[in-house]
Amino acid sequence: MAAEEVAPPGVDISTPSIARVYDYMVGGKDNFEVDRMVAQRALEIVPDGLEAGRACRALLRRAVRYLAAEAGIRQFLDIGSGLPTETNVHQVAHGVDPAARVVYVDNDPSVLVHGHALLAGDGTTALIEADIRSPETILEHPVVREKLDFTQPIGLLLFSVLHHLNDGEDPGGIAATLRDALPPGSHLAIMHFWDPAEEHPETSARVRESERVFNESLGTGRWRRRAEIEAFLGDFELIEPGLVPLAEWRPDGEAVAEQKETYYTMLAGVARKR
Repeated sequence: MAAEEVAPPGVDISTPSIARVYDYMVGGKDNFEVDRMVAQRALEIVPDGLEAGRACRALLRRAVRYLAAEAGIRQFLDIGSGLPTETNVHQVAHGVDPAARVVYVDNDPSVLVHGHALLAGDGTTALIEADIRSPETILEHPVVREKLDFTQPIGLLLFSVLHHLNDGEDPGGIAATLRDALPPGSHLAIMHFWDPAEEHPETSARVRESERVFNESLGTGRWRRRAEIEAFLGDFELIEPGLVPLAEWRPDGEAVAEQKETYYTMLAGVARKR
């Protein structure tokens, strides 16, 4: 008989957590049976979902490395950061400049428990509890204001978070509020579930089924059209190669995830505020 799962104080394992489902998909260990059940349902529709998880983490590494090494960004605001994995934003940024500052934002108790343990004693990096649905709370948080200088360029990371906002929660307005707070020279990096519609109609049919499973199991999950995703970038200038499938955003020669069914189900891009 399998050992009974024990959660840290304050962590509810009777219902699935988006962060822990993602953790399972990217090969993490901080998930529970209820999360794995949801992940397995998703894998029945998209069997290469684990490869998609690998592609997400690889994209994060490339995007943060680009922002730090090429765009010269030295401070990052990562909203919806999720559970710590083998390579995190601050680790990538510190590989370029050990003084780079990072503030992680999440509202999941699992993330807070593991994140605070990971970051103990790291003076350049912090984790706060807040919800993207209240962007002003994030922007005005004392830790954000202490760690980040809003007179200097900031790298805003919205990886796999806006697609968990339903249309009625005004994701466009939330993204605009965050963009407006950034000084010139800042960059916005985004990763979002994509409904390729007429570009790839067979894939489009599968993602609509994935959306149904997500909303039945987790309550949130929107696969949006290309134009809808691009609108989150506002008037920021897209960096080449634009808004593209994950594997196509500045590949760097590292092992590429073998995405098949999920290849055309996510878009990523980086844009600069003039």
